[in-house]
Amino acid sequence: MRVDLFDFDLPDENIALRPANPRDSARLLLVRPDRDEGVLEDHVVSDLPAFLRPGDALVFNDTRVIPAQLEGFRHRAGGEAVAVSATLHLRKADNIWHAFARPGKRIKPGDQLRFTAADGGAILEAEVAEKREGGEVVLSFNARGAALDEALMRVGHVPLPPYIASKRAEDGKDRDDYQTVYARENGAVAAPTAGLHFTPRLLQALKEAGVEQHFVTLHVGAGTFLPVKADDTDDHTMHFERGIVSPETAEALNAVKARGGRIVSVGTTSLRLLESAVTDDGEIGAWEGETGIFITPGYRFCAVDMLMTNFHLPKSTLFMLVSAFCGLETMRAAYAHAIETGYRFYSYGDSSLLFRKD
Repeated sequence: MRVDLFDFDLPDENIALRPANPRDSARLLLVRPDRDEGVLEDHVVSDLPAFLRPGDALVFNDTRVIPAQLEGFRHRAGGEAVAVSATLHLRKADNIWHAFARPGKRIKPGDQLRFTAADGGAILEAEVAEKREGGEVVLSFNARGAALDEALMRVGHVPLPPYIASKRAEDGKDRDDYQTVYARENGAVAAPTAGLHFTPRLLQALKEAGVEQHFVTLHVGAGTFLPVKADDTDDHTMHFERGIVSPETAEALNAVKARGGRIVSVGTTSLRLLESAVTDDGEIGAWEGETGIFITPGYRFCAVDMLMTNFHLPKSTLFMLVSAFCGLETMRAAYAHAIETGYRFYSYGDSSLLFRKD
């Protein structure tokens, strides 16, 4: 499909720079393509239990965002130090990360990179082991495993999305704001943002309403922010992200489906992982590995019945995904309504609850 079919104009004032407080006070747009009238309804996130039924199951992504934005200098024999930044996006070994580096053209294999904490106290070093297309590099760090994780906590910064970072600097609030209340598995470079709306109060209300809660892990990569530069979706290459669906979770979700319950994915990350885990017989299987699934209109969904998700960028793979879920014209109308009525977009913005169009 032509990528420009997924374009739309978004005023700057619709881009959220801070989350709603409390989190579950954010607005929630219901999108019901199964209806002839009343397709769109305006609510707030705390209303969510009213739209689900006992026996439905929410699926959350429990990945935890790490301080994956690194700032420092490139050192090369006989040359001057050059300021560089790197955003980690996929871990390949206990000391190896794939990253997007800037300025990419000035970095070569063999370069030594030295990253420092904001206070200048902690230092983390890496060698450029490989240079790839699009500013991507493979970094080999001088620390491994837990030691590398601890060093990143000292040296790294919260990797705010570019549409926020271009308007304000990271601060102490972001370490809490850009993390779900149920995050537990370190490894994400970007937050699973639909989950940012949940509070302990809302989770308890859902439990009391008879809605099951299950967890999968997909470590979101920085590739989620990359624009689609191709003119046709067939020419776009997705970056891979590592995830896991445990045997226990797969069994529980299949039982939900078998008794007529609905699988409600909290975020596109959970959805992409669940759809990657679908077996040949149409069930959700235990799964672990890297997924680069690219969902566009025409895709046949097998695992997920409803999707809770924030509002996405024009011409992004995520707007393509929601268009596949509800229909392109339905989502264009939903986004036009959201813009006109002042919904806040992107990571810290408002949310939507989408019912799948069969």
